[in-house]
Amino acid sequence: DRRGCANPDCGRPVGRSRDGQPGRTEGFCPGCGWEFSFRPQLTAGELVYGQYAVEGCIAHGGLGWIYLARDRNVHDKWVVLKGLLNTTDPDALAAALAERRFLAEIDHPRIVRIINVVQHGRDGYIVMEYVPGGSLRALLDAHGPLPVERAIAYMLEILPAFAYLHELRLLYCDFKPDNVMQTGNSVKLIDLGGAYRIDEPAGSVYGTRGYQAPEIAARGPSVASDLYTIGRTLAVLCTAGTGYQQRYEHTLPSPDDEPVFRRHDALYRFLQRATAAEADDRFQSAEEMAAQLLGVLREVVATGSGRTINASSELFTPELRVVADGPDWRGLPSLLVSSDDPAAGFLASLPTTVATSDDDLIALLASAPEQSVEVRLRHARVLVDGGRDEDAELLLDELAADDPWEWRVNWYRGLLALQRGTALEALRQFDAVYRTVPGELAPKLALGYALELAGEFDRAGHWYDIVSRTDPSSTLAAFGLARCCLALNDRPGSLDAFDRIPETSNAYHPAQFAKAAAMLDGDAPPTYKDASAAAAVIDGLPEGEARTRLTVSLFERALAAVVREPDPTVREPLLEHEFTESSIRLGLEAAYRDLARLASSARDRIVLVDRANQARPRTLT
Repeated sequence: DRRGCANPDCGRPVGRSRDGQPGRTEGFCPGCGWEFSFRPQLTAGELVYGQYAVEGCIAHGGLGWIYLARDRNVHDKWVVLKGLLNTTDPDALAAALAERRFLAEIDHPRIVRIINVVQHGRDGYIVMEYVPGGSLRALLDAHGPLPVERAIAYMLEILPAFAYLHELRLLYCDFKPDNVMQTGNSVKLIDLGGAYRIDEPAGSVYGTRGYQAPEIAARGPSVASDLYTIGRTLAVLCTAGTGYQQRYEHTLPSPDDEPVFRRHDALYRFLQRATAAEADDRFQSAEEMAAQLLGVLREVVATGSGRTINASSELFTPELRVVADGPDWRGLPSLLVSSDDPAAGFLASLPTTVATSDDDLIALLASAPEQSVEVRLRHARVLVDGGRDEDAELLLDELAADDPWEWRVNWYRGLLALQRGTALEALRQFDAVYRTVPGELAPKLALGYALELAGEFDRAGHWYDIVSRTDPSSTLAAFGLARCCLALNDRPGSLDAFDRIPETSNAYHPAQFAKAAAMLDGDAPPTYKDASAAAAVIDGLPEGEARTRLTVSLFERALAAVVREPDPTVREPLLEHEFTESSIRLGLEAAYRDLARLASSARDRIVLVDRANQARPRTLT
């Protein structure tokens, strides 16, 4: 079904089977009379170059037959020979010759190694290492769509090979599942027959329908079109690729039609950018693509199996501060300075102390050796932080006019909208950031902030949950999720959110204080089980006024419970006090007196002592 006339003005099918009868391997095109031959040139037992003993023909690629052979000079080591598929095709011949020239330069662990280039009779053959295993196409055909994390992992292994090729000014052009071999625990890129040198454009560009970028015919291949094929391949591996060469030749199924995209929105956003119709809207380097795809993998794994993959962002700093009581946009991660910016060193030398005024910082930025993009972005951040909205808007508009693809402008516009309290505008801006860098957690955290500001706690909680699961160190996400759960009267959900903050975090104790407060919140008196659970949390908190206030609240709630419905079967103490009215009153009295000692004014101290006296049980002494 791949046989076609080699005449570039014809291209009609030739030599194909019909009505159950096999097609001819040699002959002439009935349309234009062009000669064709699809007959393998080598037979089993034939010795090529006096060294390679052919075992047989095992497959064919887009440009040539592939033979398995043994190297008689190297202990009968298995090798692969590749020749031409159609010896009368001048384009195939030129591509094969080009492949030999390109491949001699290539040495990468994820790319099949070229051992030799030999002549045998009138034909030439490339001798390659034998890669045991099967192609991803065979895996897909045998088992259907791959698990998303496995498909992503394969592409992450292949992307460094593309980065290497692009560094050599080479484009692969024809990437697809057929051209990736799974061998052991890794994968390798094979069949570089369509390789294309960027600085020497000539000849035909080989590709496969459903994988090739739409602009190839008009503009030729590019790094962006190469990365397009990776996006298409990943989409096919995750979904089995139904309709990818027809209905969805240059588009993706919507999440409504594809359950995988519905479950993994970050994957869908990644594929949307990777396979965008316009080359400028896609990823511009294999390194950039890999960084975002790793972020997508972290999210897929965390939300699927609960495992976490540790990784740091190349674009954003960690969270800037712990915010427990409400969303504060100043705690969001900040943008990192690009190391290749000409003013990166200058920006690193700027003072970071709060004592430096905004005016001083703006004056320093104005004195930068160059008004680079990073300098202007830092200027915009200072203006946003200082509440100089109009000046910030003007500068951001200038940056956007200079580079419409500068997504960091959207980030600062989103922060500006959060500062103003305009949640819908913030959502729009952060969504634009998310579309551009779908593997980053910062825009998802910002989306949670904007939705919480808008009062959409369920949707906000969704984003907080994703960030918190993917990065357990994100205290902002955990606190945000807890707040949203409490707003939705989901107390168990809020307690789970507080427990996500590890003991090693400097936000652990604030989280435990908030957890204890949430456990004691509510209209109905707590059961002994609930009160005991809250007491266990309080018992682990550091001494101080905050703990003492929680202790007061615990005994107040426990007293209401024991007065309303005494339970004589309870034997375990509550912070060393039995679960009886008399003992709980003694505990409440002691807590009030402890709080009185910490009071900052005499009046507050008197009020607390009076409450202690009122709480004290009546006795004969």
